[in-house]
Order: sequence, then structure tokens, then C-alpha cells
Amino acid sequence: MERNSLAGLFTKSFDKHWDNLVFSDYEGNTLKYSDVANIVMSLQLFYQLHGLQRGDKIAVLGRNSANWGVTFLSAVSSGLVIVPVLPDFNKTDINHIINHSESKILIAAKSLADQVDFDSLPLLQTVLFLEDFNLARAKDTNTQYKINDAFNYHKENKLSKSSFSFFEWQPEDACIISYTSGTSGFTKGVLIPERSLVSNIVYAQQHMPLKADNKIVSFLPMAHVYGLLFEFLFPVSTGCHITFLNKMPTPAILTKVFGEVKPHLVLSVPLIIEKIYKKRLLPTLEKPLIKILLAIPGVSSILLKKIKAKLLDTFGGRFFEIVIGGAPLNGDVEKFFRRVKFPFSIGYGMTECGPLISYEAWDKTMPGSAGRLVDRMEVRIDSADPFNEPGEIQVRGENVMLGYFKNEQATKESFTPDGWLKTGDLGVIDRNNFIYIKGRSKNMILGPSGQNIYPEEIESKISNQPFIAECVVTERNGKLVALIFPDQEALKAEKKDENALLQIMEENIKKTNAELPKYEQISGFELVKEEFEKTPKKNIKRFKYL
Repeated sequence: MERNSLAGLFTKSFDKHWDNLVFSDYEGNTLKYSDVANIVMSLQLFYQLHGLQRGDKIAVLGRNSANWGVTFLSAVSSGLVIVPVLPDFNKTDINHIINHSESKILIAAKSLADQVDFDSLPLLQTVLFLEDFNLARAKDTNTQYKINDAFNYHKENKLSKSSFSFFEWQPEDACIISYTSGTSGFTKGVLIPERSLVSNIVYAQQHMPLKADNKIVSFLPMAHVYGLLFEFLFPVSTGCHITFLNKMPTPAILTKVFGEVKPHLVLSVPLIIEKIYKKRLLPTLEKPLIKILLAIPGVSSILLKKIKAKLLDTFGGRFFEIVIGGAPLNGDVEKFFRRVKFPFSIGYGMTECGPLISYEAWDKTMPGSAGRLVDRMEVRIDSADPFNEPGEIQVRGENVMLGYFKNEQATKESFTPDGWLKTGDLGVIDRNNFIYIKGRSKNMILGPSGQNIYPEEIESKISNQPFIAECVVTERNGKLVALIFPDQEALKAEKKDENALLQIMEENIKKTNAELPKYEQISGFELVKEEFEKTPKKNIKRFKYL
């Protein structure tokens, strides 16, 4: 049986969908598969003229765009390792990643190119602008001529399907070095092999009913593997049309874009879903009359259908499923979505697995779970009773990384002696391999009598209270304290002053404690003036607030 490969998946898709639309920048230009192939082949020729060798690195720095996608395909199809750099990284991190990854070419957005200390990066030879692939900086004075020659060649020689080429990677070859800023604050370069990308793409093709000409909105950072895989690589391999959103995805902007594009599949992180729930649904659900009507069996079913219809319209009205990943979804939000039969599923993964560990379709999943273990992966729980007693989730299989680039110590520490990847997450499984996540092992707090306290579960309950945007639960002198960032918009709308705010928060803590066991009681709270700093997956950087 012929193995699946990146070369096979993408040459087949380009051949089959040559004249179809593939990339659109929101409120910008649109490209067909054939247009993308032409630019990719021009960049391939430029890399050859530049003297790059198999395995050399190319970094890309910028927000989601058609040219970001073109850059990725041009590098990987040339046998070059792509190094995505998050545009939200600070200048120090950007330069560290370019230097540490040994990148020889950087393709950067014009607004970010000046963040790069070009003369201080000995291996970096050339910087191109992401918007047009024009030259920004070069150490070789002939570089501009090489760019001109490469792009002029394909203007003069029309490209055919058969001439579109894609490098044939081996399964254990690293295609991507992914640097992500995690909740621990330490950035490492994850070596993602071809087998991991192929396994994730093939799984998505077999389990998510996306078809040729279906539409996707790419708004999760493409520099993060979750967005890269499911809003880019999977759709391109399937013949889809992707609209790239190159601005901050606020709920208002997303609602507008979804309404215009009407995507068939939506990928999201919990924070965005929870904000939409709080802003668009919760005010209605909290009205006394609505609460009464929802308690009446016949009336409630009609009302819930109307609420579901409103929710479906928020995301464009045409999608078959919303896949939520990157962090736990608030428990109350999940329960309500299940009640109205909203088509959403919760997946689980990590960059080190490129990213999938578990997923299940919305109508087959188990409530409270993060889905079922995916194909070509194994899972075990480091616990005496993995079905009932939480332990670290450990995995192995096709999706797992090679290790961390130039960091043997971190690589060694990430695996057990018998070769299982330590995820750092705590959870249990059931006999059908559904995974239930309890929290991060490093976040767990030991209670006064040895009880395991998972702060994420308490935070979920606190965040459901009025006028709270987000919170962090931490331990201070043996007691639990809630750090709370108030919902400023709601406070302003209700004209609440400082004294009223304190009374509201005291009442919120009192209500939350009524739902918690004695050993999880919140002893007090502190108000913070700014949003908590977050990772690209919108997880709070907890280490900054402990």
C-alpha cells in the first residue's frame, strides 16, 4: 500500500482543483490553485538561485494572509524547513527565534520587518517583504537580480499542472520548527516531522466532512500548529477556499466575517466562544421572564430552538461543526450548548503532537470529554486507576514530535524512559478511549488534607458570575485567592462605581463558594486592572500571577 505523503496530498489536490479558488485575503485579492502554484514555483526557483540546500530554514513573520500560505508551501515543497514566528512575539523573542533556528531567509510583514536586527544575525542572509516578496535586506548584492530572474521566468513560461513540483520528504524528516510561547514562559522549538503532519491531515480528511469548494475562515494564528493544520493544510489538501483574516479576531469582527463568508467548518479557542456566549446570549438568558419560560417544558423547547438559530447565524449559518481546542471550555457554556444541540466538538492536542491527540464529531462525543483518542496514537494515564483517578496523560504514535531543536535536555525530560510523551496534563479515560482533562499537573494545588485542587475548574465557576471577564485562582499562605479582571464593558453599561463593584465581587465569591467543597473555598479576591497576559492559544500565562 502506497504511503500518504505531503507531496502526494498536495500535488493531488493542486492537480484536481487547478482552476478553483483557494486563497482570499479578507477585503483583498483572491487566488486560484494555479495562481498559488505559479508563485510557489517562482519562490522555489529563487531559493535555488539563492543557494539554499535541503534542510535549510526559512522563517515567516506576519499575520494570516494568502502570501503567508504561499510562503509555507514554497518552503516545504522545496525541501526547506519552515519556521513560523508569531507576530505577537516581542522584538527579543523574534530575533532569538530567527537566530536559534538558523534561518537563512526571513519573509516578514512590512510592519514587522524593522523588528529584526539584520546585521546582528550572522546566518540570516535575506529578508523579503511578505506582502509582495520584494527585497527588504540582503547581504549579497546580487539578490535582487535573483528575485527578478525567478519571477520573470515563470511569467515568460506558463506553468502547467504537470510541472508543479513538491519535494518528497521522508516520514522522520522535520518539516517545521514551531516556537510557541507556553504558560511556563519558556520558548522551545518543536521539531514536527512529516509523518505528524500527514497523520493529522489524513485523520481530518477521514473524520471531518469538508469537501472541495467548501469555505473556511483562517483567523487562528497560522504560526501556531492548531490554526496551521486545520485552517490551512487540511483545507488546501481537500480543495477548499480559505479566507484569511489578517486583523485581531474580536467577536464583532468574526461575526461580520462569518456572516459574509458563511464557512462550512469553524475552528476556535474557548475564549472566543465564551465571549460570544457572554455578550450575545447570557444577557437574554438572565432575564427573569426567560428563566421562567425555560422552566416550562413545551415553551422551553420552542425558545431553545430560537436561541440555537440565533447562535447558528452568529457563525454564518452554514457550518456543519465548530471544533474547539487549545484550552478547556467553560463547563456551563458546554452544558448550555449541549442542551440546545449546538453542533460543536471539543478536541485536545498540543504543538508536540502536531496537534491532535483526541477528537470526536459533535453528535458522537461524550459530554465533558475532550473527544476520543485519534487514529495512529496510543494513550495511557499515569495513575493506579486511570478510569477514576486523574494522572498525567501520556501519548505515543505517529503524531508525536521528534524533540526540541538543539535542546537535548528538554527533549529527554519530555519523554518517559519507555518512550511516551509526557503531556503535563492531568486526566482520566473511559473504556472507549474518551479523554477527560482535569487540568495541568503543574497548576494542581494540594489541599489541606492532601486533596487535589484543580484551579481551572474553580475559575470556570467564578467566570460564570456577573461582571467578571476572566480570573486566576492561586494559593497564598495556604489559602485560595481569586485574581479577577472585571468586565469593564458591562460595568460601564450598568454604571457601576468602585463601591458597587466590590460588593458585586464579594457576592460572586459567596455564590461560587456555595458550589464548592470546603477544601476548595475561596478566601478572598484581588481585582486586577488589565487583562491577563496570554499565550497564542489564549491560555493565561499563569506563572506571571503566582
